[in-house]
Amino acid sequence: MVEPLADLPKVEKLSSRVIRVLGGNPSKFTLQGTNTYIVGSGARRILIDTGEGKPEWLASLKRVLADERITLSHALISHWHHDHTQGVPDLLAVSPSTAVHKRDPQPGWHDITDGQTFTADGATLRAYFCPGHTNDHMAFVLEEEDAMFTADNVLGQGTAVFEDLAVYMTSLEGMATQFTGRAYPGHGPVISDGPAKVREYIAHRRQREKQVLDVLGSEAREGGWTAMEIVKVIYKNYPESLWEPAKAGVLQILRKLEGEGKVVREGEGWKVGGSGKAAL
Repeated sequence: MVEPLADLPKVEKLSSRVIRVLGGNPSKFTLQGTNTYIVGSGARRILIDTGEGKPEWLASLKRVLADERITLSHALISHWHHDHTQGVPDLLAVSPSTAVHKRDPQPGWHDITDGQTFTADGATLRAYFCPGHTNDHMAFVLEEEDAMFTADNVLGQGTAVFEDLAVYMTSLEGMATQFTGRAYPGHGPVISDGPAKVREYIAHRRQREKQVLDVLGSEAREGGWTAMEIVKVIYKNYPESLWEPAKAGVLQILRKLEGEGKVVREGEGWKVGGSGKAAL
């Protein structure tokens, strides 16, 4: 069943170098809201992500800047989704000198390359390119804590969605080797053992692949199984409101398995084929 959401304050100091400011945009997809982070320990710091332009986030950000007596030299955007980018205009209205960085940047922004480092007082952030959730997805390693800002590849609660499962799995495997400490996710609470959570995500995705193969192998159907029919078996204990987004994930699994020769498609239906039969 769905895990109840942890209660998170609007603003919280998570370590000597990290302050989380919630985006003020809670929903079933954003959980408690988008996590934005102010990173550093001195007067000049770095912001990671900007929420989606909600007044509550801007008010919280302005309060932190005033209370801490700090400025933001850079804003690092993890990926293109609106709940991470649409706060940029509000940010620049209160901090026009902040340089905005993102892989495949918008006009007026700056690019981010894999391995690029950004420094602020008391903090060094290393960009790590990890597509999957989106094709432009970046995580950031905080060298002083050996921690990672995982953005939306790994969440504090629940699991993530992705554009390409095969690419996502490769990125997760790489992420697990980049740090040993905490994970600061794009949504949800801090994860105390970040690499363990990444490995848990990998195991979960592999389990889902096995479940899909098991369903396909459980009954031979004329025309095969549709993605939604598979969802209704695997996610039978979950609210029906989650079945449609789950279907998108199942389709990603099926396409990955198709690419590996484990399933075949027949119109809207899917069947076990080739190497998939050996996996059953």
